[in-house]
Amino acid sequence: MATPAQQATDDTKAHRLAELREFLRSRRARVTPDEAGLPGGARRRTPGLRREEVAVLAGVGVSWYQWLEQGRDITVSPQVLDSVARVLRLSSAERRHLYVLAGLNAPPPEVDPAHADMCEGLTRLIDAWMPYPAHIMDRYWNTVLYNDAAAAVLGMRPDIRQNCLIAFFTDPVYRSRTGASWDALAPQVVAQFRAACSEAPEDDGFRAIAEEARAASPLFAELWERHDIAPAGQNRKEVEHPLVGRLCLEATQLRVPARPDLVIVLHTPLPDTGCEARLQWLASPEGRRGSMYPVR
Repeated sequence: MATPAQQATDDTKAHRLAELREFLRSRRARVTPDEAGLPGGARRRTPGLRREEVAVLAGVGVSWYQWLEQGRDITVSPQVLDSVARVLRLSSAERRHLYVLAGLNAPPPEVDPAHADMCEGLTRLIDAWMPYPAHIMDRYWNTVLYNDAAAAVLGMRPDIRQNCLIAFFTDPVYRSRTGASWDALAPQVVAQFRAACSEAPEDDGFRAIAEEARAASPLFAELWERHDIAPAGQNRKEVEHPLVGRLCLEATQLRVPARPDLVIVLHTPLPDTGCEARLQWLASPEGRRGSMYPVR
């Protein structure tokens, strides 16, 4: 007799395989013979491709594909699923869904070509976040965009390479401004980057950044060897600014659904710290001219 935990696992698998069955049937019915490069022939009683046609076009056995679509608990590989996804003309999101339903780890999200150029809208978004710092990173933590407040508060500037992980451990301006909070943030930053790497273990880009950070910072190398994992979410930091003094901020990371390769990082002042007025001063004409904040 199965234990409650085993029964729950079995129920979850049964539900997943049932969803796989219905998903594949619905996607197969959506593809016409013309779209698949097949002759139309006589009118069909049911829309879409036949199972045999999907199997042949994907280069897999007919029986194997029938078992897959029937939701049987069979062994699948990423290569075969990609072939099925290609024949069924699945989108990036649908391909990832197929992986999950088949019991595999989902591949890294891909950029939808329809949303490839979103810089104008994202620029408006982070500019509207003024006077609070905001910036946008790619999957490797390279800075794509940042607003004026991020430049004034965090020291982001166009004359240096803008990889947030490398800058955190090597940029003296950022290190001097974050002061005591830097030591507390360092393990979190490394653990969050390792979590990002784990989403795409075969991606050489992540490995290249990690190796560069290891070579540049002995502390990063030490923290990296801990293999700690932390989800991206919110970090609190204190920034000592030369014009306005201490700024207590909370940084929140948000994914861009239409651009899964991008992350928006929004900073907000912590309540009851007086930081909102200081940030507004930095964005004012006086602050932009480098005037000191009148009340410290």
